[in-house]
Amino acid sequence: MANWSGSNRRSRLPKNWPSIRRRILLRDGNRCQFRDPQFGWCKEPATDVDHIRAGDDHSDSNLQALCGYHHGKKSAGEGAAAARKVRQEISSRFVRQDDHPGFL
Repeated sequence: MANWSGSNRRSRLPKNWPSIRRRILLRDGNRCQFRDPQFGWCKEPATDVDHIRAGDDHSDSNLQALCGYHHGKKSAGEGAAAARKVRQEISSRFVRQDDHPGFL
């Protein structure tokens, strides 16, 4: 997990996260569970445990083993989507409600 200074993710993990992490890595055979539609399964060993759906659901059905590359790529995509949503919310506050005199 990245050590981004603005993240509180690590503090939200359950106290028994190390044992959950070990269990998921063993369940998935220590293999990355990323499957590319064109190239098939990733051949790299899993180093990380990822939450399939964002949030704090730490149930086994919401966890998967991923290699560092695919975990980082997935997390970056989720972060970009969250930032995009915030930008859209902010920009929607500044939509002009009246006609601009230059456009009349």
